[in-house]
Amino acid sequence: MVHIIDDDVSVLTAMGRSLKADGLDVTLNTSAGEFLAAYDPDVGGCVVLDLHMPGINGLELQQLLVARGHEPPLIFVSGDADIASCASAMRTGALDFLPKPVESETLLEAVRRGIQTDAAERARRDAESAAGQRYLRLTRREREVFAHVIAGRLNKQIAADLGISLKTTKVHRSRVMQKFGVRSVAELVRAAEKAHVGGEDHVPKEYWRQGRERAGSTDPIQI
Repeated sequence: MVHIIDDDVSVLTAMGRSLKADGLDVTLNTSAGEFLAAYDPDVGGCVVLDLHMPGINGLELQQLLVARGHEPPLIFVSGDADIASCASAMRTGALDFLPKPVESETLLEAVRRGIQTDAAERARRDAESAAGQRYLRLTRREREVFAHVIAGRLNKQIAADLGISLKTTKVHRSRVMQKFGVRSVAELVRAAEKAHVGGEDHVPKEYWRQGRERAGSTDPIQI
């Protein structure tokens, strides 16, 4: 969904007509308040908004969305933008800043890029959420083994560190790999990064540099 916000109805209608002609779903909003009243952050897409509007202006809307944790790709359009406003919008994460009048192809290109950016960001968040859920399914002992594995420890080292048998270590390691749906330590490290979990509470810090270097190497990782 492409949300267009502009208090100039003629500009709003023209941009909407142009994007609809390309097969895009569009909402037309004459104010930021109108947009906020109907906005569903669970629906992917991007926002095309005027910089200067009565009430909540473009920059204020951008800051409000960021404060709420909703950051759809924003494409600003303006006929009288100043450098400071452009810089502020881009620093806060705006995707693009287009001068009015906007060429149809220029607008369409920016919107397509916005939709792609949003899709990629949602995919990243979904991957992080899935990895986090997999971590939560690990037992306490599996989390300990997991921590040692992503630190690059060998099975025999993990068994000695945790005071368990080598056979038990291998069983726990196998379950960890299965629950994360991975087949290598490098993949497990990447999954841990997506889940934003590590093993510093379970593994001495001196093991970590070696483990990260191994995970990023093209050399086979010993198990």
